[in-house]
Amino acid sequence: MKILVTGADGLLGNNLVRELLSRDHEVSVLLLPNSPTHSLDELNIERFYGNILNPEDIEKAIVGCDAVIHAAANTNIWPSRSEIIRKVNFNGTKNMIDAAVKANIKRFIYIGTANSFGFGSKQNPGNETKPYSSAKYGVDYMDSKLEAQKLVLKAVKDHGLPAITVNPTFMLGPYDTKPSAGAMILAIYEEKVPGFAPGGRNYLYVKDAAVGIANGLTKGRIGESYIVGNINLSYQEMFTKMANLVNAMPPKIKIPSIFIKIYGMIGSLYGSLTKKQPTVSYPMALISCDEHYFDPQKARDELDLPQTDIDTAITESFNWLKENGYCN
Repeated sequence: MKILVTGADGLLGNNLVRELLSRDHEVSVLLLPNSPTHSLDELNIERFYGNILNPEDIEKAIVGCDAVIHAAANTNIWPSRSEIIRKVNFNGTKNMIDAAVKANIKRFIYIGTANSFGFGSKQNPGNETKPYSSAKYGVDYMDSKLEAQKLVLKAVKDHGLPAITVNPTFMLGPYDTKPSAGAMILAIYEEKVPGFAPGGRNYLYVKDAAVGIANGLTKGRIGESYIVGNINLSYQEMFTKMANLVNAMPPKIKIPSIFIKIYGMIGSLYGSLTKKQPTVSYPMALISCDEHYFDPQKARDELDLPQTDIDTAITESFNWLKENGYCN
């Protein structure tokens, strides 16, 4: 199968391309012209350079493809409201859909986010049936990803697009070139985290996400969405686990929600006045105080999603970061 992948230079994209190649698929990637792509250099892939906001760029890259995995997105949550974030995530997805319909693509996989569904507690975690509950944060990234997902599912009904959506939780693992999730591991390793917020997240080994997505080329039901995740951990539990695995001292102080929110307010004010990204914005503070727990059972059942121990994800992420000069 020939597959076009967008967002191939990110944490998920890097691992996904490798998983597809291991299955003997032919892989094409659509990259921004100035993308740092050294992590893809040794791979046998066809590269196209362009922008998903330009339909002509997509149409050139999609020629001859059987499937599309659309993972490209603007994941910034600062500034909270941003026209370019909305354009990339919504308009870019619309362009991908239009090109896929025109090219008679056999499978379209949209990579969303678990936060397009309602989150819950460890006792009652969120799943694909729970309605969106992140509107309260006022973040265009989350809002636009939900709108783009709705666009994909509407295209299934209106245009017969053979699509599923795959919605990862918080991913950890190698090839984190930004780094994204790896930034927290580095902060724990360097003992720069003074304490932990009262909330938590669902965590996932990025290679498991890649396997689940690749399985989605032949598994899963058209028009359905799948949360890919693994373990629900509080920030205290996760930071302690990270610290133990990288031989650092774990943060000991539980910071009350009120102080985190005040710090976030100050951060947002600083960002607005200086036009610089704050360490913590008010929406980020709100998010850290909530329990973003999810149940990935549907993806386990229908996409054969693996569930590798999260210790492996942390260890591989840290080792890759060390080997590539991100820390001593």
